[in-house]
Amino acid sequence: MVRKYPPRSLRQKLAELRLSRLIESSLTKKQILELYFNVIYLGNGVYGVEAASRDLFGRSVSQLNLQQAAMLAALPKAPSAYTPRRHPDRALARRNLVLSLMVKEGYVSANRLPGLQAQPLRIARDEWRPKDPNDSYALDAVRAVVDSIIQSGSADVIDLTIRTTLDRNAQIAADRAVRSQAAVIQSETGRRALIQGAMVGIDPRNGDIRALTGGRQYERGNFNRALLAHRQPGSAFKPFVYAAAMAAHYTPSSEVDDDPIDVIQGNEVWSPSNYGDEYFGRITFRKALIKSANAATVRVSQAIGIPLIIETARKNGIVSPLPNVPSMALGSMSLTPLELVTAYAPFANGGHKVKTRLVRSISTSDDVPIWVSPEPPLNPVQVMDPRDAYQVTSMLQSVVDYGTGKVVRDYGVKGLVAGKTGTTNSGTDVWFVGYTPTIVAAFWFGFDNPAPISGDASGGRLAAPAWVQFYQNGWREYASPNAWNPPVGMVERIIDPTTGYLATEWCPVSRNEYYKPELPVPTIPCPEHGPDMGDEQNPGDWQNQRDWSNDFGKKISKALGKIFKF
Repeated sequence: MVRKYPPRSLRQKLAELRLSRLIESSLTKKQILELYFNVIYLGNGVYGVEAASRDLFGRSVSQLNLQQAAMLAALPKAPSAYTPRRHPDRALARRNLVLSLMVKEGYVSANRLPGLQAQPLRIARDEWRPKDPNDSYALDAVRAVVDSIIQSGSADVIDLTIRTTLDRNAQIAADRAVRSQAAVIQSETGRRALIQGAMVGIDPRNGDIRALTGGRQYERGNFNRALLAHRQPGSAFKPFVYAAAMAAHYTPSSEVDDDPIDVIQGNEVWSPSNYGDEYFGRITFRKALIKSANAATVRVSQAIGIPLIIETARKNGIVSPLPNVPSMALGSMSLTPLELVTAYAPFANGGHKVKTRLVRSISTSDDVPIWVSPEPPLNPVQVMDPRDAYQVTSMLQSVVDYGTGKVVRDYGVKGLVAGKTGTTNSGTDVWFVGYTPTIVAAFWFGFDNPAPISGDASGGRLAAPAWVQFYQNGWREYASPNAWNPPVGMVERIIDPTTGYLATEWCPVSRNEYYKPELPVPTIPCPEHGPDMGDEQNPGDWQNQRDWSNDFGKKISKALGKIFKF
């Protein structure tokens, strides 16, 4: 009733006066004081002396000693200014003032005062909050942002209205997807340790965080893996290799050998292998990404140079250390899920860098603004050539349609979707980063103490289903079919998207693909689908349609390309 009318209005004050008289006529002063103590704001987001006692001292108010009780009595004047969690020096001085006033009023003997005031403040290490079924890792992150913004203020702020970027349906779906898929993975681990998961989803157009899940089961103040867990991304990092290659004047139809490779590092030899030791020979960059071919990706990285890949990842938004070593091309560094979705956003939005945002504004209960987040810039920083962003997204669409991320289509997801799976050595971490024009979402699963999940763990099998569950149940902002149209001026060709070569009449699928006009466009017909072989590869006449110099060069590159000096 008190808040029925506009704040600071005559009608509001009359309502407060009427309510005050009703309370005074119905309750004794002691009862009114007790009610006041039970609802008064006492700082650090808690209300009432019982809650404040548990938060500050880790015990019920009935178990407090004199010094602790005096500390609570010191707070009502300005809870935010005197809370010992933020301002211990102020809090101690205020507590000692209360103790001296108690001596003055005769509640404490004067000879006890020096000893009481000499006692240091001992505050419980862990904060306390009543259990709230709506609490989540996302709300913990919101609290942290709000605290960081208002902690320096000395004015007492009792009630706040926080407007966030979170989407309620998406958040509920994200929490459920992490929890349910972690349980599925747990059933096949054969370990007692708990499988954990994390998810973060952002809007690639502006960086707004739409959903965030920091673990399998929420516990207040627990480690938020979506923001803080640094884990190896594995093959989920490969798009940055191919993005760098597009910037270095390669195309999705450029060719590379996918055969066993040895890379010399000083006195050691690094020999990365493909998943399941399956190799595909001479293939296009598109197919190398579709199949997540390690050997081919390492060759691409050696051709363009690791520094260029580092520069590309940095521009897109990766801030964690990126070592200049060959294995970086296969995601051997450690990143957070938030970093990964931030750096994928330029692929989805035409090459613009985004800055993530979780809180839009903070205001008082009377809607008086305290802090307002700047709106995303109208002209964001361009970190990729829009044509490169288009081509990387085109290749990652093929990953979802025909490659390691095909489980997304198998589960019935339709429309524009691109993405990449990630699996680290021995199946220790599994990832899926999927995106549309309106959402970029990453799911990670693994043990907190890194250990193999299972013998056949993979991001496509174990992480991608969680993305599907989230997308189908929690995301409602679908994009126009024309959202990923090619930039103006690119040259059109019809290709087989499963191979990256020019489509022929025998290819089972085809699509329009677009290339930079200043670079060579593909001229090689698809060698994997011939007139009499159905969908099987015909190594005869179709291979011979390439000119003899290309075949000769391929043999030489195969002989010389097996070992790269580093």
